[in-house]
Amino acid sequence: MSFSDSGSYSNGGDHKSFRQITRERLLYEMLMPDKNGTSKSAWKVLVVDKFTVKILSSACRMSEITQQGISLVENITKQRQPMTSFEAIYFIQPTESNVNAFLSDMTGKSPLYKKAFVFFSSPVSRSLVTLIRKDVRAMKRIGALKEMNLEYISMDIQGFVTNNENALEDLYSDEENHQRADACLNVVAKRIATVLASLKEYPFVRYRGAKALDATTMTTYRELIPTKLAASVWNCLARYKQTIEDFPQTETCELLILDRSIDQIAPLIHEWTYDAMCHDLLKMEGNKYTYEVPSNSGGNPENKEVLLDEEDPIWVELRDVHIADASERLHEKMTNFISKNKAAQMKHSSKDFGDISSKDLKKMVNALPQYSEQIDKLSLHVEIARTINRTIMEQGLRELGKLEQNLVFGDAGRKDVIKFLSTNNVINQESKLRLMMILAAIYPKKFEGEKGRKMMELAKLSGDDVVAVNNLRLLGPVHTESKRSTTGSFPLKFDVLKKKRAARKDRVGETQTWQLSRFYPIVEELVEKLNKGHLPKQDYPCMNEPKPTFYSASPSPSASPVLPHSRRTPTWARRHLSDDGYFSDSVLGRASSGFKRKGQRIFVFIVGGATRSELRVCHKLTEKLDREVILGSSSFLDPQTFLTKMKQINEEEEISLDDIDI
Repeated sequence: MSFSDSGSYSNGGDHKSFRQITRERLLYEMLMPDKNGTSKSAWKVLVVDKFTVKILSSACRMSEITQQGISLVENITKQRQPMTSFEAIYFIQPTESNVNAFLSDMTGKSPLYKKAFVFFSSPVSRSLVTLIRKDVRAMKRIGALKEMNLEYISMDIQGFVTNNENALEDLYSDEENHQRADACLNVVAKRIATVLASLKEYPFVRYRGAKALDATTMTTYRELIPTKLAASVWNCLARYKQTIEDFPQTETCELLILDRSIDQIAPLIHEWTYDAMCHDLLKMEGNKYTYEVPSNSGGNPENKEVLLDEEDPIWVELRDVHIADASERLHEKMTNFISKNKAAQMKHSSKDFGDISSKDLKKMVNALPQYSEQIDKLSLHVEIARTINRTIMEQGLRELGKLEQNLVFGDAGRKDVIKFLSTNNVINQESKLRLMMILAAIYPKKFEGEKGRKMMELAKLSGDDVVAVNNLRLLGPVHTESKRSTTGSFPLKFDVLKKKRAARKDRVGETQTWQLSRFYPIVEELVEKLNKGHLPKQDYPCMNEPKPTFYSASPSPSASPVLPHSRRTPTWARRHLSDDGYFSDSVLGRASSGFKRKGQRIFVFIVGGATRSELRVCHKLTEKLDREVILGSSSFLDPQTFLTKMKQINEEEEISLDDIDI
């Protein structure tokens, strides 16, 4: 038995994407018999907990897991039947409850499994190691103990979450006891560190610094959130430098730690890309979209679920383009498909089957399987785009979207909002609330006292809606002496200073082909400045400040650091992979094949939730800067989720067991 850390990595070879590395580590470092020490020919059981199963499912398909000899996936918290002839692979968090459950499985005269190979998702405490080693009977049945350092969920080829869904509420509430907030930050930091450990990256750690209004004003806890998180991540990395074999001892990448207060508008504004519109208007659950299809029996329509992810090449192509552009491309694809596909021509022609020649019929039959799969996928996206465009018309979102963007870019103000609300009877209450919150974020003084109360009345906002607008102050610096009003008047008190971060300027050198595509999140500007070495040090301090020679003196707008490339990725099990590092039938592999050798990675982490627009600009900047830009967050926010959180941010909630660092 061995107690080891993450597997070794090699430099060289093509650059592999963040998600691809995650997938390969799970499949080949943890599950492959050649690597984990399990029997090559025997089927095995995989035991997971409720978090690690999300990690697995986010990066691997069940068919890929099965190909590694896994016959059954079990939950460690559930009662399981003995399978004494099977070896078991445990992929679990290093918690006391998980370790006790594991020891219970393997102790006694009748253990559940023949042998156990244990992979922990993050570092194991000394007390838990001691607990395992004290159990002599269990030790005899343990084939391996290993820290995978892989405790995050890959949401996208360049995005991950730490699964801290309540981080916004935990960190930004008004409560004076910060124990829950500290616990949340510790978990988030540990999971960020496992991302870096998994990729064998050691970053320059930058963070948004706290700003006091003047020398006599105390800095609040909320203002220190990025600082505290950066310090915790730094401490985790310091331990990794000492404990993980081949972990880099010098900096290989850059990490920028932000919080949701950096951009209050991004979660609220109507973003007009295909991806953002899907998550805003279709009521998706993560990447899962549910729609109705005709019943084969001729009865009522049936619900069908589909994942909109990188396994879908149409989704990959369209996700970051304007909805109008997506609609045009889909129409063109459908037209071309019908004109070139024999089966589609037959189906859409006016011929009766009696007029079809035997040669044509044979061609149609031969084309049917492929035709069916292609037309189903294409028809799905055509229907999605049609649904989105219909919703845009029904809810009057074009006119609203124009006003939103004019507000953001300083081309409209309070009077324009009053006129819009007085004359528009189409937009729903959610859109009115989002408009009010955008206005409040940009022009906080317009919401003080009587002005604020009248604006709320004009928008006909409910009490909960007013609370959401009021709670925006929690995402920005506030005087510690200020108290919330207990009177019936609107109690909003934003910064004394105007929030310059809420303003946007049209980007120089970028032309907008489509209307309503001016908006960009603040993250885009920050990453470009970081890439050039232009982030102000007083606003964005660095835990380990690079030398002046770190950044290139090249005038190129995409100038990258003049240092060796990021550590390249593992080479284990390459003989089992296709040229792109995936099984030959993997669309994700084909989507990732464009990741050739790039410059050093940039990691951006937004605690409190990230948006689809922020993920979009990471895709964009990866190509523009020739550096893989990876976005991480405690969770991903759609506008409805953000509104709900802002309404409930000060309500008493039970802390989730997932957010406790035991």
